[in-house]
Amino acid sequence: MTNPRSLIHALYLHWDIIESLVLLSREFPAFEQEQVLPVIARCAPTKSLEEHEAVLRQLASSELLQILPRGTALQIHPLILAFVRSLTREHELGLSEVLRARVEAVKNATVKLNESLQARDTDQLRLAAVQLAELFRQISQQLDQDRHAILELAERAKSADANLPIARRYSEVLAAYDEYVAPMAEMMDSGPAGTFYRHLESAEHALDHAVETLTVQGALYTQRLAMRQVAFQAKELRRLGREVHKQCSDTLLPLREEIRQHNALSSAISQLLGRVRKRGLGRSLGRGGLPVWRRDMPRRVGVGHEVLAIMGEAMRYQPLRLDFPEEAADVDPLGLDRVDEPALLKALASALPIDNLLHWLFDGYPELSDLTLLRLYHNLIDRQDWQVALADDSCQVDLHTVRVTHYPHGLSKTSKQNAN
Repeated sequence: MTNPRSLIHALYLHWDIIESLVLLSREFPAFEQEQVLPVIARCAPTKSLEEHEAVLRQLASSELLQILPRGTALQIHPLILAFVRSLTREHELGLSEVLRARVEAVKNATVKLNESLQARDTDQLRLAAVQLAELFRQISQQLDQDRHAILELAERAKSADANLPIARRYSEVLAAYDEYVAPMAEMMDSGPAGTFYRHLESAEHALDHAVETLTVQGALYTQRLAMRQVAFQAKELRRLGREVHKQCSDTLLPLREEIRQHNALSSAISQLLGRVRKRGLGRSLGRGGLPVWRRDMPRRVGVGHEVLAIMGEAMRYQPLRLDFPEEAADVDPLGLDRVDEPALLKALASALPIDNLLHWLFDGYPELSDLTLLRLYHNLIDRQDWQVALADDSCQVDLHTVRVTHYPHGLSKTSKQNAN
């Protein structure tokens, strides 16, 4: 029996060789020594032939390579082959029947879960949950591997020689669609005919009901946590199934449609050539041009409608006439009010006392702007030529464009002026 630790250690030492052989195993199920030695030489170019043969013996002795019975051919250890393929995303496309069988197993495990929950059998409930978790893990692993296998298959078909016949070039694509994607679409149908979503939904509801029942019964926290984790796996598996199915369909459907279009064109050409062979070229094609492969391309250069419109507007262009206003001699170029301040101060001194200075300015000089009136107002209340008193109540004064709400300032003569 193979020691697992020594097998993993040998895989660690000879990883490059095994990885190359795993890629080569797509074409050869078994290898002769003459096929393995060049692979070892590519991975270890500095070693001699004797050292390459020694490495080959190490691979055989550690059972990374197994000798087939009734011959000297070598094959990669099956477990190592599956392990390396899963890590390097080099899996072959799986079988839809295997996936269908696992989905049916989910249905049976769900029935056992419901029966054990009704019978309050804790051991059977735990075993059913473990079985569901293992099935969910296997289905998720298969879906992920099949997705990468289909992507690899499509890349190989696209990168194949363009000179190959399209049916041969895309033969694997057609086979994968008919044998895997189409049954998978039928199985994942959300209607009554589909089994994937229906069985997973039943398992999810059963697990959620089991968590609620265990919570009411006061079961152990670890048991409830394990049941909740399995329910989360069911939800995640439903999402993964939708994602994988959409990605696989989006990858293979364009290639399949390309094959169908090519087949339709080929059949039309064959039918036309048969008609020409029987009836002749003149009677088959008539007086019209050759179909399909002839296309009229005008060589005349024309001017677009937009260019013609721009040219027409340019021909009818007339410059605009601008009349500049005549300069007025009596208008201040800066737009400022002219105020005779000495006369204003004299009129203000003779009008003392005044209860509301702003109201007096607006009534006496209505030709001044609001800005000039407010400037004069603030300048006059700061002067020392009279006594300023602030009213207790506010009032409003409507100027030309603004309404001023303020506590009015009243002016009166000083005590010195009253004594004079």
